[in-house]
Amino acid sequence: MDLSRLSTDALASFAVFADHLNFTRAADELHISQPALHVKVRKLAETLGRPLYTRHGRRLALTPAGEQVARFARDLDARVAAFLAEVGGTAASRAPVLGAGEGAYLYLLGDAVRPGVRLINGDRARTLAAVRTGRADVGVAVLDVLPSDVETELLASYPQTLVMPDDHPLAAEPRLALADLAGTSLIVPPPAGPHRVTLERALRAAEVPWSLAVEAEGWPLMLHFASLRIGLAVVNGCVPPPPGLTAREIIDLPAVPYYALHLPGRADDPLVADLLSAVRRAVRSTPCISRSQLT
Repeated sequence: MDLSRLSTDALASFAVFADHLNFTRAADELHISQPALHVKVRKLAETLGRPLYTRHGRRLALTPAGEQVARFARDLDARVAAFLAEVGGTAASRAPVLGAGEGAYLYLLGDAVRPGVRLINGDRARTLAAVRTGRADVGVAVLDVLPSDVETELLASYPQTLVMPDDHPLAAEPRLALADLAGTSLIVPPPAGPHRVTLERALRAAEVPWSLAVEAEGWPLMLHFASLRIGLAVVNGCVPPPPGLTAREIIDLPAVPYYALHLPGRADDPLVADLLSAVRRAVRSTPCISRSQLT
């Protein structure tokens, strides 16, 4: 590998591309043409001798090498900024960055979302990628399998609950089993999402017949349709039902564990430590329904 060909400009450009995973948007932010950015990324990959991203249809994803390069580029940029601040006699400052999904922001993170904290919104895969590439200092996500390349901390684990109108017959039961859902019309997320996959797999294993009321993206829309009596919804126990709706725990569905994530060795970094403390406080103070475990 000819390291003399490793361009700091190409590294900085790749970090922006890694943020967007879209050549058009990244080129716009860099104020260069899309073909010019393509060339920078291609030459960087050739210099390193590794593919930095893959294409799945229209979707781009970083390879492990791409995540490593993006992380290095951001670390290099932070070191340069700190060096320039030291030379100039000023204090280096950077806003902490928190990455999480819609549900975590709406129902768990509360006061951790405040002025002075930069926010990244994305699903589990995007949150993990943001942490791995150094774009986010701390991420919050539901994890079924713990990754080996980031440090994780269990924040809380919640049961799954059935949300229904207050006057629904099942609302009279203190707790429910999957068998109680037989014949119900359910509001569910679109196919292929982790919640839909887990729910369908459990219903099929329990041989519980059900029908589709409507597919809805996100807890707020699912609750809205439940309020309109379109059907019943299975949601995480951290999602409080609005007035007129009741939530009951489904005892034979797996609990949903939320984890805080950060890069190894960064727990003592003041930015990470302060943000983790804020996240822990927010989760402890969140009034969630049927909480089953909290650390």
